[in-house]
Amino acid sequence: MLSNLARPRLKGASILRSHTKRSFSTKRFSANSKIYIATAGFITTPGLWWLTSTRDDVPCLETPPAEHLAPEPGPSKEDVTHILSKEAYSFQVKKIAGVNRYDGAQLASNSPCEDRFIHGKVASPWNKNEQWMSWAVFDGHSGWQTADLLTKKLLPFVWRRLTEAKSPPSDEVPNESVQRAIMKGFVDLDDSIIKTASDTSESKESFQDKIKKLAPAYAGSCALLSLYDPITSTLHVACTGDSRAVLGQKGSDGKWEVIPLSVDQTGSNKEETTRISKEHPGEENIAKDGRVLGLMVSRAFGDSLWKWPVDFQKEIKRKFNGPAPLTPRYDVRTPPYLTAEPVVTSTKIDPNKPSFLIMGTDGLWDYISSEQGVNLVGKWLEPGTEEKSEPEPTDRQFNFGRFWEDVNWKFEEERTTIQDDNAAVHLMRNSLGAGRLAFDSPLSRRVRDDVTVQVILFNVKK
Repeated sequence: MLSNLARPRLKGASILRSHTKRSFSTKRFSANSKIYIATAGFITTPGLWWLTSTRDDVPCLETPPAEHLAPEPGPSKEDVTHILSKEAYSFQVKKIAGVNRYDGAQLASNSPCEDRFIHGKVASPWNKNEQWMSWAVFDGHSGWQTADLLTKKLLPFVWRRLTEAKSPPSDEVPNESVQRAIMKGFVDLDDSIIKTASDTSESKESFQDKIKKLAPAYAGSCALLSLYDPITSTLHVACTGDSRAVLGQKGSDGKWEVIPLSVDQTGSNKEETTRISKEHPGEENIAKDGRVLGLMVSRAFGDSLWKWPVDFQKEIKRKFNGPAPLTPRYDVRTPPYLTAEPVVTSTKIDPNKPSFLIMGTDGLWDYISSEQGVNLVGKWLEPGTEEKSEPEPTDRQFNFGRFWEDVNWKFEEERTTIQDDNAAVHLMRNSLGAGRLAFDSPLSRRVRDDVTVQVILFNVKK
């Protein structure tokens, strides 16, 4: 198209030059000459506009006097509240027996945040006219792609297995059957991520599509999924990785009892390291210094380097510039070393006892214990007459060196503050403190992880 326009433009210019050489008299201009002049003028107009236009769209940069240049101040108290509450949510639950309300919040340290979460109502796997509740937090690592996939796929995979767990004419499905179904759903999804990679690499899809499909296998994610069946008042919690669920239940003495519903699955967990060693006899140093071949968690979705054969790792690296194989840094002989199979617990929620569930990624539990988390939510539910604020231990200016001197790196009860309407925000504020919120990405990653928290209130109102 450009070449077609160029020809009459050049031809017109040539004829104009020849006419000009012969005479300046307008009488000798033919009708064709007028057409050429009009054509040439029309085509060259944009060029003339750029030459004659006085419009200037170049932005002007300000240059204030040097003495006015100063770094912006750190976050104020209002800024801290905004940072903590930016991704917060709260829902009153009116049609699910036993659940009154749930709060959630998320705070990014990585950019973009590698954590994800889901929450809401879902049809019962055995009766479409009844509804369950579901909450989940996904702690991604080495990228957000695996965690993001879990938000879309994990619940459907689990639900498919749950629908198969009921055998008519049985009215009630045993907890053991529910647990096995959830476990199968987790493993099914991870298999689809890991074991179909070879099919993807050999498919006729575009290179871009292959890269996108392989990304959830390159990255990894923990998963903590809770399902509440209001018909049986049963809470099922499935944990893969080191996110944690803990139940707070009020006892007859008015104190909040701490009931762990999951166990952190890491290289520091002796049961986990013993299991892995039995699965790989003769291989030493698989679990060392609290890690599994360098990885903190002992169970996870994705993390293909701990699951693919070494030859396939090298092939993916060569074809798609995937992550470098674990060898020769680690002695990889008989993968897989990780599994996505969860540990599932089933707990009856007593309708006569106020209780709440805390679900959090390890970014929360790095700084508070399960007991401290339950106590913090208990105080939030029943605050005293005076609100506490986080005091400065001394009059000296704060710096991180003081964490090793007169300020505990982790949460201390005397620094408790109750000022938030959202229980999840309340937990984040008290676990992190204002100091860690002064850092933005990427420096924030040195002092805190991504944090995702959900708090569910059973038989208690706030």
